[in-house]
Amino acid sequence: MLERVLGGRAGYLAALIAGGLTTLAAAPFSWWWLAPLAAALVYAGLYRRGARQAQLRGWCYGLGLFGSGASWVYVSIHDYGYTSAPLAFFLTALFVASMALFVALPMGLFRRLMPARPTALAGGLGFVGFWVLMEWIRTWLFTGFPWLLLGSTQVDSPLSALAPLGGVYLLSLVVAASGVLLTELARPRPLAALPLVALWGLPWLLPNQWTSPTGDPLNVALLQGNLPQEIKWLPEGQRQAVNTYLGMTGDLEATVPVEPDIVIWPEAALPMFEDQAEPIMARAQAALAPETALLTGILQREADGRFFNAVSAYGNASGAYRKAHLVPFGEYLPLESLLRGAIAFFDLPMPAMTPGPDTQPPMTAAGHTLGNAICYEIIYADLVAERARDSELLLTVSNDSWFGDSIGPHQHLEMARLRALENGRYVMRATSNGITAIIDDQGRLLDQLPQFETARLDGQVQPMQGLTPFTRTGSWPTWLVAGLMLLAGALWRRRD
Repeated sequence: MLERVLGGRAGYLAALIAGGLTTLAAAPFSWWWLAPLAAALVYAGLYRRGARQAQLRGWCYGLGLFGSGASWVYVSIHDYGYTSAPLAFFLTALFVASMALFVALPMGLFRRLMPARPTALAGGLGFVGFWVLMEWIRTWLFTGFPWLLLGSTQVDSPLSALAPLGGVYLLSLVVAASGVLLTELARPRPLAALPLVALWGLPWLLPNQWTSPTGDPLNVALLQGNLPQEIKWLPEGQRQAVNTYLGMTGDLEATVPVEPDIVIWPEAALPMFEDQAEPIMARAQAALAPETALLTGILQREADGRFFNAVSAYGNASGAYRKAHLVPFGEYLPLESLLRGAIAFFDLPMPAMTPGPDTQPPMTAAGHTLGNAICYEIIYADLVAERARDSELLLTVSNDSWFGDSIGPHQHLEMARLRALENGRYVMRATSNGITAIIDDQGRLLDQLPQFETARLDGQVQPMQGLTPFTRTGSWPTWLVAGLMLLAGALWRRRD
């Protein structure tokens, strides 16, 4: 019955809808319970389909997912890349269609390796293994784009307790497996209810706390300047940035009941290089108590012509961090000799950045160690886990102005929340125009600022010690399990 309903063109429409449902499962909608249903629609649509049909249905899912969930790409290209609406629409459509291939090709390969009418065990194991490995490939291929992973939608669901155990990919594995079991229930195969209940009951048996506090809570102040992106790199924008952040920092002593231990400015808060900003930072530090740490996102340059997107420390802080994972077309231009000057979107408003080292020592502020992830880096679970191993707090500074008034900043914040939960660390998130927030070690939002307002977020963060299982191992155990599931499904095929 289910196969007949999803046969023919209805199956392609169901796959497209499933992609949209995955977006609805993510922030800002956060209807997390739709994610297993989306996986179920994809899996059910592959039954009795050939490899080419499976590939096309996977592509339809990708179109629905990225066409709805990454629609903010149009805002970045059109509103801030100064590209005409038709060309921006074309480039966005090209991006969505290309990203959809990350689903289409594995689904076609899945059907080639699995029989057209597999048993529930062979088909289910193979599908779940393929899904997780598909997301893993999307994490690193062509610099990676681990946005809208199935597991990222579960930060508020009962499954969230699995995040410290195996991270976002374990969540994806369980959600995909839940989709398979829902499909089996609809066929109907009532026995599928038993493993489904077991999967969703497992999180209740896990510890609520994997890490523990160390030292006293710290008072922090996160500044959100809300400066116009359009003029940021013009002389007018530079003056406005200096006046805004110096003014907000100078107001701290008169407006906060307790002197902050750490003051944080967002990514590239001052649109200039650090050597140019030294007098300004000296004035900012002079307005604070000597025991206060001041951290800011800043651009750095070396005499050899290299440029870095960095976080620097002043006052009661030390060290620096240089962004290691850069954003293509945002911080550097692939095939620059061919593309620069072709359209306005390819003309970066700043010099092309150089990636920092993969391994960097943690910064210190107010006597505690900080692990950094600048902007886009926070979406990489294993990169953040590596930073968290030697740190008591996590810091992410960002400029989400490129998203405009879209769902992008909400998705970005959701992934930062998942990084806090995975690693049992508080996250301080300072952004240019929102969403600035303080996140506790359970991934809960303690406080946040409204978007598109010049404001300051005052709060407390608790340094944490100890490591979650995910922080210790990263994602490789889940990837290994996914590979074994795929292998088991393929071997079971021979018995069908």
